[in-house]
Amino acid sequence: MTRLSIAEELESTADRIADMPRADLQIILRRAALMLRNVASVPLEPATEDALNSIAGEMGISRPDLIQIVLREWLETNAYLPVRMIDEESETDGGA
Repeated sequence: MTRLSIAEELESTADRIADMPRADLQIILRRAALMLRNVASVPLEPATEDALNSIAGEMGISRPDLIQIVLREWLETNAYLPVRMIDEESETDGGA
């Protein structure tokens, strides 16, 4: 389902809320909650999802943080973003 179809379903349900069975209302609300939770997500192939989740777990970071790091580094590598300069004389903890 798309966000537009869920929004239309919610509006339709609101117009006839007294006639909606409780179970149907729960299903519609759960779909809406799921869509809101995933609003910023990009659909990925299952193998890609598994790899991202595995790597994020190994690195101890969230999946969105991992995606942000990978995307930023790809953009820098391919000259779409300027490469960040690191002062070689400063002390760092190895974090980004």
